[in-house]
Amino acid sequence: GGPPPLSRQDGSRAGRERKKTVSFSSSLSEKKISSAADCIHSMVEGSELKKVRTNSRVYQRYYLLDAGLQALCWEPSKKESDKARISLASIREVRTGRNTETFRTSGVYEQISEDCAFSIIYGELYESLDLVANSAEVANIWVTGLRYLKQYGKHALDMLASSQDSLRHVWLEQLFSSAADSDGHEDVDEGIRLQSAVSLIQSVNPGVNGGKVEHRFKELQRVRERMCGNERVTKQEFIEVFHDFCTRPEIYFLLVQFSSNKEFLDTKDLMRFLEAEQGMAQVSEETSLKLIQSHEPSEEGRQQGYLSLDGFTSYLTSSECHLFEREHGIVCQDMSQPLSHYYINSSHNTYLIEDQFRGPSDISGYIRALKMGCRCVEVDVWDGPDEEPVVCTGHSLSPPLAWRCVLEAIGKYAFVASEYPLIVCIENHCSHQQQKVMWQHLMRILGERIHTDPPDGGESYLPSPDALRHRILLKGKKLGSGSDVEDGEVSEEDEGAEMCQRLKASNPPQLPPKRFQLLKELSDLVTLCCSIRFTDFQTSSEKQKSWELCSFHETLALRLASESPGDFVNHNKHFLSRVYPSPMRIDSSNMNPQDLWKCGCQIVSMNFQTAGLMMDLNTAWFRQNGSCGYVLRPAIMRQEVSYFSADTRDTVPGVSPQLLHVKVISGQNLPKPRGSGAKGNVVDPYVYVEIHGIPADCTERRTRTVTQNGDNPIFDESFEFQINLPELAMVRFVVLDDDFIGDEFIGQYTIPLECLQPGYRHVPLQSLTGEELPHAKLFVHVALTNRRGGGKPHKRGLSVRKARKGRDYTALRDLGVRAVDDVFKMAAPQLREATDLRENMQNSVAVFRELCGVSVVANLMQCVLALGSRVSGPDGVPLILFDLRDQYPTLEPQGPLPDVLRRVVSTYDMMVQASRAVIELSDGIHDKILHIQTMAMEFHEKLQSLAAKEGLKGRKVSRALESFSWNITILKGQADLLKHAKAEVQENMKQVHDAALTGNLTKECAGVRRSLSCLLPWSIRRCWIAALQSVTLTSFVFAMKSSTRVVDSQTVFYIFVFSRRPCAA
Repeated sequence: GGPPPLSRQDGSRAGRERKKTVSFSSSLSEKKISSAADCIHSMVEGSELKKVRTNSRVYQRYYLLDAGLQALCWEPSKKESDKARISLASIREVRTGRNTETFRTSGVYEQISEDCAFSIIYGELYESLDLVANSAEVANIWVTGLRYLKQYGKHALDMLASSQDSLRHVWLEQLFSSAADSDGHEDVDEGIRLQSAVSLIQSVNPGVNGGKVEHRFKELQRVRERMCGNERVTKQEFIEVFHDFCTRPEIYFLLVQFSSNKEFLDTKDLMRFLEAEQGMAQVSEETSLKLIQSHEPSEEGRQQGYLSLDGFTSYLTSSECHLFEREHGIVCQDMSQPLSHYYINSSHNTYLIEDQFRGPSDISGYIRALKMGCRCVEVDVWDGPDEEPVVCTGHSLSPPLAWRCVLEAIGKYAFVASEYPLIVCIENHCSHQQQKVMWQHLMRILGERIHTDPPDGGESYLPSPDALRHRILLKGKKLGSGSDVEDGEVSEEDEGAEMCQRLKASNPPQLPPKRFQLLKELSDLVTLCCSIRFTDFQTSSEKQKSWELCSFHETLALRLASESPGDFVNHNKHFLSRVYPSPMRIDSSNMNPQDLWKCGCQIVSMNFQTAGLMMDLNTAWFRQNGSCGYVLRPAIMRQEVSYFSADTRDTVPGVSPQLLHVKVISGQNLPKPRGSGAKGNVVDPYVYVEIHGIPADCTERRTRTVTQNGDNPIFDESFEFQINLPELAMVRFVVLDDDFIGDEFIGQYTIPLECLQPGYRHVPLQSLTGEELPHAKLFVHVALTNRRGGGKPHKRGLSVRKARKGRDYTALRDLGVRAVDDVFKMAAPQLREATDLRENMQNSVAVFRELCGVSVVANLMQCVLALGSRVSGPDGVPLILFDLRDQYPTLEPQGPLPDVLRRVVSTYDMMVQASRAVIELSDGIHDKILHIQTMAMEFHEKLQSLAAKEGLKGRKVSRALESFSWNITILKGQADLLKHAKAEVQENMKQVHDAALTGNLTKECAGVRRSLSCLLPWSIRRCWIAALQSVTLTSFVFAMKSSTRVVDSQTVFYIFVFSRRPCAA
């Protein structure tokens, strides 16, 4: 669902009355909005908007600007026509989203799109007119136009006409002239060759289809009856077609949101955007200038430090604005933990490149997997002709490969993509004689790289990936400890036989494993990955050694995950577990690796040759640590004593849930699905946003379909997801072509949640087989926030914050062992206090955020910057200012305040008090909680004997052990959350401090502002304050002197310098 696109149903009167006409191309009539003037003209025509009232009633009205640009009017209305209007001079703020009290407490809150809603705050009493447009683009047009008119008054259009996008215009004229020169034409008026014009546009927008551009030029000439046979393009035609193909309205609307209502960003605007939206740290004007030098195409823009719409588009589509956090492109995790604490990128039957039974085998399977960072490959070795062992799936029709050739490929590519240990799983079916040949080839080809040091019997964990760099670990059968001299008999591993049995009978009998004679020299090469059979978790915990490894086929692993999820997680803290696909997957399809990762299984073997969702998840998952093939598992799965059930459908104890906010804004250059010809070149795209993780997190949402637009479809839809275990979550964007026969795949991109960069980002789409689709992207906005409590979803007003009485406190469990329970009971008051400290602080931030009129995803920097736009008194001087001398910035009234600003000040004070309490009290509570945890851990080793003394038996003992793990997890988790809350407060206060400086809302700046206000009448000052950033000193002095006639040049010079100088200076 969702509103239809603007071009189809914009609610404008012109749209309603327009008759159908025949047109060569719909695109000529769909003018792209790319200036404030376009917005104002559109508002004079008017639009249908829905008005939301406090009683949840919704009224459809027709809104328009009066011709003199002085008032907003609506019809029909019961009021007299002079009352059904709001004077633009009375507008105090134009607010985006559902961010007023009326919206938040409305019964229709959930049905209103955040992206289509906006509010006009006006009058002495800060009343609000709350409106909902038919599409996000219409809302953007009204917000942009009204903000310009508020700032520049009725002269806005004249002012815009004089400065109309001059950066782009001058640049395009220069571009055109240089193209004319290279065409060998001295007279620019004659135009340039059609092909040169097409190439110029493609150089700026490489994804655009040359045929479409050429068609547009010819169409324009046909409409203008300029049928010249020499196929030359005039400057006017070039600029118009450039505008059509290289303007992205959604980026224009973003630019004006940050440009203080200019048609470009200056260095300060850009700083604000980088800090507040893109989450960039330590941003200076120098950072902005550097970025402008890299991306601004016009020479004038680079010289003056301005970023035009084209420069801003270039920046947003560059690698700097990729969704994937660049830090994760290299190894960035701790690699010194035991091997069992990592997920390991693993391939199944690596030699196969198609299905499991008849498909071909090829060395390329190993080369491809190893180049993709795979760290565990499989080799099934059988007797071959001429006493040379071969690699193939036994009992199948797959052709064999020479063992020697496979080892050579492994030897050559083992450490090309990663220096961390490679596990080679050997399934040995060879005779005694050929085992000797196997051993000789291993020693000759892999030799010293094979890890042969025997394991340390006293160690309860394996060595780390760091300690095993450039080492090859062989996984296979090993002779018992008594076989010091002789070869001996061991049970055979034969996954191929399982598949063969399944093919012959749907429910084959369980045959005992065959025995075979194992060569001692081969046995000695197996050190840290010795294959053993799994019996049950109890047996493993009592007898299994850290270097012993069990292989589970998928069906058994999933059954264990379902029946004993906690036991499986605990088993995998010490031991490696390998899971291979069900023998029924003869087509080489893949299991979902996350079903096994959530239980802590490290080695989930994937058929690398089979593209699709499961392989996308696997590839994306291992990208988060420099694609080195190892990813550290979540802390809750590594701690010696912790409680985690993989099947949880609720929050995870000790882990703070997060809210992921994703806005899918638009798509670019979406190709026709491969092999699809039913609709010609037409694409009707829509986007799925999927969350993959523990069961509690798995969900998906879809946008509406945008019909017949693959070039630049605008979706403008926002979604919110609660993520209960962020460390195990992945986000997948899938773009499909809406077709009544069956929706077809266009592209996808999958990314671990931990790798998401916040802010406005481009998502490079990949094909079904994982290759990047040239120039095909999605444009999205991403934010992660703490989960907020309080109230029913649609009642989000200030009155429904959770008070202490209704607060959920995390409960500790009784074990039934008195001595231990008494220790845990000591923690109850500390846990309550920790929860109160955290939630009081977070709730006070949420209330302040609401009063600032920003969305739930806004940080405190964005709150303060938003506040800056509405605290001016009638003379332009702020009514409230920050005093930054203290550790906690104070917000001080500068005179009598209207009620709404009094509430802002008191709410800010409450937030500072709650923040101060976190800083001052959190360390003491944190230490007490950890002290109680340490005391409780002293009972860990003797817990079973204590339970027996209390008379607990069987299931009750297991429950007591589980409750102990739960309580320890809660204590550790709550202590961590308190530590995070303290860091959050420090970051919040820094953001308030920085935003007060950036927004000139500090006492230090007030003096400069007052000197300016004494000199100039408000009507003149209002225009000049906004324009100050964009003029040269000479033109400024001339204009000021001619408009005031009383100011000398020296005074004007000081005003000019002070108004451009950052406040911090």
